[in-house]
Amino acid sequence: MNYLSNVNPGIDQIAPYQPGKPVETLERELGITDSVKLASNENPLGPSPRVMRDLPSQLAQLARYPDGGCFHLKEALGKRFEVDPSMITIGNGSNDVLEILGRLFLRPGTNAVVSEHSFVVYGLVTLAQGAEVREVPARDFGQDLNATLSVIDDNTRLVFIANPNNPTGTWVKSAELERFLDAVPSDVLVVLDEAYFEYVSDPDYPDGLALMGRYSNLIVTRTFSKAYGLAGLRLGWSVSPPEVADLMNRIRQPFNVNSLAMAGGLIALTDDDHVEAGVAVNNLGLEQMRSGLGSLDLPYIPSAGNFLTVEFPRGAQPTYEAMLREGVILRPVGVYGLADYLRISIGTESENDRCLEALHRVVGR
Repeated sequence: MNYLSNVNPGIDQIAPYQPGKPVETLERELGITDSVKLASNENPLGPSPRVMRDLPSQLAQLARYPDGGCFHLKEALGKRFEVDPSMITIGNGSNDVLEILGRLFLRPGTNAVVSEHSFVVYGLVTLAQGAEVREVPARDFGQDLNATLSVIDDNTRLVFIANPNNPTGTWVKSAELERFLDAVPSDVLVVLDEAYFEYVSDPDYPDGLALMGRYSNLIVTRTFSKAYGLAGLRLGWSVSPPEVADLMNRIRQPFNVNSLAMAGGLIALTDDDHVEAGVAVNNLGLEQMRSGLGSLDLPYIPSAGNFLTVEFPRGAQPTYEAMLREGVILRPVGVYGLADYLRISIGTESENDRCLEALHRVVGR
């Protein structure tokens, strides 16, 4: 198999992305019929009722190719967030947008800077292009922007910042981010991943889109997978300088976004009440989970997202497996350098109760 020696450099260093265990798989394997999945940071309320009502009307058009330019969705996003539609790129999830950026700017001999414990896809995107991943040690589980700045060199093309970060839930404040952006060389692109933007209400939390006019090397990515409850449709987007967006749209796959995803996104943008309801449920769920974890003396990383990453000093993997037998799916995060932790997504009140009751049985043994 000599052809394997011709594989692009960096590919052999990639570990396949491991999604959260599907409910169907657990129930099939263990014969459980009432499992709870708190592994993938999904919206426990599901999609907007408007999406559920109106999306089926699009089924009759499935024989037609989708609008390859996503015109109507870009127009709606532009109007909603007050950005020029020419700055928007739509992707098959925000992961798709991140991959497009990697293809556009990374190659052997270049590097991208990421934080320890940051979203694993940043490294996958970088290695897939044969580029170097420069990982900066975390500070209090979050991104150390001073350390990030110190490793940027002439070969740095991209800096990835997740705000808030998955899986730690940590976030960078406005003043800190702006100081960093002021200091980054203008030829280095900063990718600000705001997948959990809607869940943060702290006044010190920065809005990346509001900074676009000040920093010509800033790119912001967002998603419909979390607060909008459309993870199954795979729909994400970015805002970048128009010349970058133009290049991204040249190399993205034709029809990379399907018709139902575009229609679902358009409908979801009309239902602010659903997003607000999801955020309210998340806020209550965070308090519920923090209280329950406190009663178990289980330490966790403070989070601004829709999840908590919890330390299990006696072993995360045995706890994960025991929780599966209880019918509760959590998320191991050893691949993020957090071998003693499990990430718990916030669910409905009853789902959170189910998780905490199971933890009492498992941890109390």
